[in-house]
Amino acid sequence: MDTESVMLTVFFEGPFWAGVFERTAGGKLSVCKVTFGAEPKDQEVWEFILKHYDDLKFSPAVEARVKQTADNPKRRQRNARKQLQASGIGTKSQQALQMQREERKTQRKQISKEQQLAEKQRQFDLKQQKRKAKHRGH
Repeated sequence: MDTESVMLTVFFEGPFWAGVFERTAGGKLSVCKVTFGAEPKDQEVWEFILKHYDDLKFSPAVEARVKQTADNPKRRQRNARKQLQASGIGTKSQQALQMQREERKTQRKQISKEQQLAEKQRQFDLKQQKRKAKHRGH
């Protein structure tokens, strides 16, 4: 049976508060970064998750080792405290975010190249029309 887990880490990055959603399913990790702006309250984060989780664009999945969580409540509390003290996001998450950025970059390049070619073709057609109009006579 495959387990699926989602973890949200909220941290201060530059002038804004950001959140990183880490989704682990079937040994694969995918990540999505969200910018909140001002420091979000717990209620605001919860509302964001309920309303916008389906709209999030996660990165392509990368291999990740799934850690088995302990059932001991004291150990869980200790791990939660340790995670709160740790700053930043994991390196696997950073790699997944980088892959997502590069994927978007290639899509942008492809779209701009197509637009550039379409504009060149339009200019060429316009120039050809003008040449034909000049040679039609009076």
